[in-house]
Amino acid sequence: MTDAIRHTEPARIKANGIELVYDCFGEPDAPPILLIMGLGAQMIDWKDDFCAQLAGRGFRVIRFDNRDVGQSTLLEEAGQPSIAAMIEAMQRGETVTAPYLLSDLMADTIGLLDAIGVGATHVVGLSMGGMIAQLMAANHQDRVLSLTSIMSTTGEPGLPASTPEAWACLTAPLETELGPYLEQYIFKWQVYSGPRYPIDVSLARDHASRLYARGVHTAGRDRQLAAILASGSRREALASVSCPALVIHGDSDPVVRIEAAIATANAIEGAELLVFEGMGHDLAKGLWPEVVDAIARHASRGSRQSSSSS
Repeated sequence: MTDAIRHTEPARIKANGIELVYDCFGEPDAPPILLIMGLGAQMIDWKDDFCAQLAGRGFRVIRFDNRDVGQSTLLEEAGQPSIAAMIEAMQRGETVTAPYLLSDLMADTIGLLDAIGVGATHVVGLSMGGMIAQLMAANHQDRVLSLTSIMSTTGEPGLPASTPEAWACLTAPLETELGPYLEQYIFKWQVYSGPRYPIDVSLARDHASRLYARGVHTAGRDRQLAAILASGSRREALASVSCPALVIHGDSDPVVRIEAAIATANAIEGAELLVFEGMGHDLAKGLWPEVVDAIARHASRGSRQSSSSS
């Protein structure tokens, strides 16, 4: 089935003063679902087969590179922030600044929708992408039909931190030569994946080669991480989310702990929490059928709510 799904070539488009690269799966007149990736992650981290399966449920699936990653605009003139210095300042209770904030990434995303002629859409965000999606649902209620927040958090103080091993992987400078980069990538995802869903090393190596070919940028990832740290809590903003909300998380996530998912669901009135046992910070292929079913079912609920209110 997935081989027959229409897939556009990557295209570059101007949005919010920068350029974003995106592509689409499915028919152009199908209800849209926008997929937003996480920290330092490229649009192809929404794997082709996953996107095709979602498109096969009757949606137009849109994925894109955030600023500072992959083939979208790199803000090299902004320099490389010191994450360690930001953490130390936060621990002292000081205000921290960053080259841009999550709200800017949200504005990029709205700009993308405007540029490709999409009004209201279902939005699915993973990790940092979930944070961006949450801001969209809170601040652009007319543009978000449903919200699915995967492996993400409210950003409120007091939630458990990443495990030391996961944090080390999250912040380590990216290797610049192909061989070391592939080994670093495999090690990182062995740390991130949950006990029930270990990675396939051969497939991971092939995918990492594609990522490397599209471009690897440590400074861009660190600017995104700085945006997360400087943007603060979304808990109060999430109280204004009016669309149907689904929160998906694994109980073995070492990067964004399960308590963050519970906090997210509690912050959004009527949100559904779906927890997968043994899942880490990885959208494991073995879970795709259940995740696709959950997103499609949830999006259908959002479409019905939108139709009844219009």
